[in-house]
Amino acid sequence: MTSTFESLQRGQLIEGTPFSPTRESIREFCEASLDFNPLHLDDQYMPGDFRKTNFGGIIMHGMNNFGVITKMLTDWLYPAGGVQRRLETRWKAPVKPGDVITPRATVTSVNETSKGRWAVLDVQVFNQRGEEIAVGEATAEFPKDWAPA
Repeated sequence: MTSTFESLQRGQLIEGTPFSPTRESIREFCEASLDFNPLHLDDQYMPGDFRKTNFGGIIMHGMNNFGVITKMLTDWLYPAGGVQRRLETRWKAPVKPGDVITPRATVTSVNETSKGRWAVLDVQVFNQRGEEIAVGEATAEFPKDWAPA
């Protein structure tokens, strides 16, 4: 999965590590983030429909998706001499305990200027059924003076 800036191409696919949230990992995220919204803890919090929303039980925090995407990006970027500079995402569907989500990114542009070297990536997260859970865009920088330790 490692590459260098010089080898980047539009359409290049980066695939992250699958993640399967459990009730315990969701609870741990509540504690780490201090977000104890009942949506993440109480199966009976929304027993009926709330407009078009019915989760049918607890759901993982959206920011946990963000972390799964960030892990994919840093796992790929750091060995290649890059750093994540921006990540914007939108959540499209809930993730429940027992789901398996996998982040992916596609390089959409590669640019070099006098001040830096940049790549833009479309990011997506899919569940085990192939449903799109989250989408977004990331920007990575490949500093010209970077050297691995």
